[in-house]
Amino acid sequence: MIDLNADLGEGFGRWTLTDDDALLSVVTSANVACGFHAGDPSVMRRVCDRAAERGVRIGAQVSYRDLAGFGRRAMDVPADELAAEVAYQIGALRVFARAAGTDVVYVKPHGALYNRTVRDDEQAGAVVAGVRLAGGDLPVLGLPGSRLLAAAGAAGLTGVPEAFADRAYTPEGTLVPRREPDSVVTDADAVVRRAVAFAVDGTVRAVDGSTVTVAARSLCVHGDTPGAARIAARVRTALAAAGVEVGPFA
Repeated sequence: MIDLNADLGEGFGRWTLTDDDALLSVVTSANVACGFHAGDPSVMRRVCDRAAERGVRIGAQVSYRDLAGFGRRAMDVPADELAAEVAYQIGALRVFARAAGTDVVYVKPHGALYNRTVRDDEQAGAVVAGVRLAGGDLPVLGLPGSRLLAAAGAAGLTGVPEAFADRAYTPEGTLVPRREPDSVVTDADAVVRRAVAFAVDGTVRAVDGSTVTVAARSLCVHGDTPGAARIAARVRTALAAAGVEVGPFA
């Protein structure tokens, strides 16, 4: 069994980016922007309502405070401040999730914060401290082998390893930085093939042609990828055809 997640609620005011309704008909977990890289109260409430109606699990996608850069710019935030900001974002989303009759059941960092916590013990620990501060033993999504998952485990939280069907990988099993060419896989056929390989074989072809082992419990399709909803639907169909059950981890 593998979970299928996508980043949702990445709009702000009159600006929209993700096709939330279409993606919520496909995915099993929704990483909902909490206002720091995207999202506003109206967007958060609407996505929570729709997710609850469709039985999709809600996760808080926490970020550096970076609306202008969509949370993808490197930032240096003191650990205690970052922990408070992570807790703040979880708490904000939890209000709307509970109003919809459900709850926030996991946490996933976004963008620059996600990548920073792959190797940075302090920032990884701050994210985990923020999760604990928000209350509840929420699972944390992260890259396999990351400092984030190690910190989560050390704090008694469940670390959930995930893979990215539409992102390029280095031979070390990390994501190719978005500033580099071909860091995002946009060819739908390639995304589908990679998704099945992750779920069935636990592997991915890195940019140098080598095969990298990636043991994942959740599979991400980015909501801001062109044609994301259509690609996600194809991924789910292909997983079923390969005998892989798609279901939430939380």
